[in-house]
Amino acid sequence: MTKAYAAKKAGSELELIEVELPELGANEVKIKVAFCGVCHSDLSMLNNEWGISQYPLVAGHEVVGEIVEVGENVSSSKVGQIVGLGWHADYCQTCSTCGSGDQNLCGKAQPTIVGRHGGFAEFVQANQKSVVELPAGVDMKSAGPLFCGGITVFNPLVQFDIKPTDKVAVIGIGGLGHLGLQFLNAWGCEVTAFTSSESKANEAKQLGAHHVINSREEKEIEAAANTFDFIISTVNVKLDWNLYLSTLKPKGRLHFVGASLEPLDIGVFNLLGGQKSVSGSPVGSPATIAKMLDFAARHNIKPMVEMYDMSQVNEAIEHLEKGDARYRVVLQADF
Repeated sequence: MTKAYAAKKAGSELELIEVELPELGANEVKIKVAFCGVCHSDLSMLNNEWGISQYPLVAGHEVVGEIVEVGENVSSSKVGQIVGLGWHADYCQTCSTCGSGDQNLCGKAQPTIVGRHGGFAEFVQANQKSVVELPAGVDMKSAGPLFCGGITVFNPLVQFDIKPTDKVAVIGIGGLGHLGLQFLNAWGCEVTAFTSSESKANEAKQLGAHHVINSREEKEIEAAANTFDFIISTVNVKLDWNLYLSTLKPKGRLHFVGASLEPLDIGVFNLLGGQKSVSGSPVGSPATIAKMLDFAARHNIKPMVEMYDMSQVNEAIEHLEKGDARYRVVLQADF
């Protein structure tokens, strides 16, 4: 048994309950949770916005903690290691994407909070292949959001061969965007931030943006025509995507990591003329997560976090739902 904070139905406050963890699998590790980030995906699951939630639901997929037990066949992890666990807790290990190192694209990948208990708990279990050791120089307290928000914005840099000489832009300076600015700046790119919040303009520059464009001013966006090699959108709202496509250079890419539920209204001729691309991606593979952590340690990249005790989880969730977080919320275990 393990203590955990769980929602008993969609939209309900979380309650401290005891849940039974299954017997540790031969290839699994058991992690004593020290810190766990609170992500918007957790909110979506707690509120059953995607229609796949099972209750009682223990959310939390930005876990950092110590391995306290390993299965009999575990070889890549050991008791005492400080590790992180993100969106996926297991993969099928047999499909072509797993075989090619793209486990995050596995059709049978097991999300950490779908059909199993997540990190708002004393302990969490996962396959050894899905946990990644924290390298020296990565702070435990703020590392959790790197395993979801961080890898979400880092993965495209690897997948699409973003070059240090590229001119890039980030749409939305929030939980994802503030990390995107840091990674792209350290990557060597010339970075522009699109933000609708004037209060975030100076902060965006402190985080790594060389330029800031007010996304509420259409003329400012029009003035950036034919400027960018790569734009990453971190927002979940509908924008004038054709206008943003006009700011791309020929062969430029508009890439989505923000989960907008609205259909994309894009004119095909806006793509054809400049041979432009529109794409999206999820979190990254364990190997890419490890690469991201090393990069973050080398360049001192950290999420900006607000700390709460795990027992304050409902207060933390309310803070995030109101849009007041700057920029990630992390829970510290206090069972």
